[in-house]
Amino acid sequence: MSEINFDIINARVTFKNVPLYALSRFAFKDVAIACETFKKIPGVAECIIIQTASRIEIFTVSNLETGDTPDGRRTEGKALVLNKIKETWKSLSGLEQIDIDHFDQTLEVYKGTDVYLSLLRLACGLDSVVVGKEEILNEIKTSLSNAKNINMSGKILNKLFESIIRIATRIRETTGIGKNVLSLGDIVVKIVDEKAGLDAKKRILLIGTGEPAAMVAKTLNKKGLAFDVTSKTIERSTGFSQILGGKPVTFEEVLAGLDKYDIVFVATTSDYFLITFERIKLVMEEKKKGTLILELSEPRTVDEGITALPGIKACR
Repeated sequence: MSEINFDIINARVTFKNVPLYALSRFAFKDVAIACETFKKIPGVAECIIIQTASRIEIFTVSNLETGDTPDGRRTEGKALVLNKIKETWKSLSGLEQIDIDHFDQTLEVYKGTDVYLSLLRLACGLDSVVVGKEEILNEIKTSLSNAKNINMSGKILNKLFESIIRIATRIRETTGIGKNVLSLGDIVVKIVDEKAGLDAKKRILLIGTGEPAAMVAKTLNKKGLAFDVTSKTIERSTGFSQILGGKPVTFEEVLAGLDKYDIVFVATTSDYFLITFERIKLVMEEKKKGTLILELSEPRTVDEGITALPGIKACR
């Protein structure tokens, strides 16, 4: 029987090498169209894209041939395909010049058996923002299903993904890695719900665009709760909101209208106080209803002195 030779590549950008607020610039507006475009690269026979709030991953099979002796030009062909993947990615996303200049350093590339091991780690939840979270396994299943529906995947990627899903499910069941896993967002949202109650009538603000803020945003989304998000710049807030939801607002708007909010989550990496008594006393001193401010930041960015204002309750 003739041997089937092929090259398999996984190119990815994740929260580990790009800030979450910037990840949206690497994302594709239409994953199906992106998949079709990558498959049109000469030599590419199959394509699957995994795109979530914390990662964009492209899987391709190329240089597919049947024969006992692989073509000696295979190494050259693999390099050409990878270069085309990079060029196509740049053309399909909203990358800024700084992203393009550092694209080679940002992009992680796995080939051959390393693709299998990388996807297995991902499916088991070992590469997730929250280790063990089952959400990523469901996203992998959805990505495979979507690729099948538009005829972008084939025998090789289908077999790879299906075997990974089966093995990862068994690993999760036998090790209990995903059992009762709670993210930081799950915990703090539960605390706020117990202290002040969370419902659609509450005005919620999220300050920050890093990993802790992302966990809070995911939990709020899961509960169907609307929220505003702010950061150091409106560009960061906008980038964050494009992949994790929320309505972006400027920090200046937040300080001027803090009295509108019932719940405030503060999850930043700032090294100075963002919310102080002096900054918010004028806007908050006339507020009739209370405001709960829960801080996740380390070091502290909310001055404890704000609790002297009527109706303000702060906790961490």
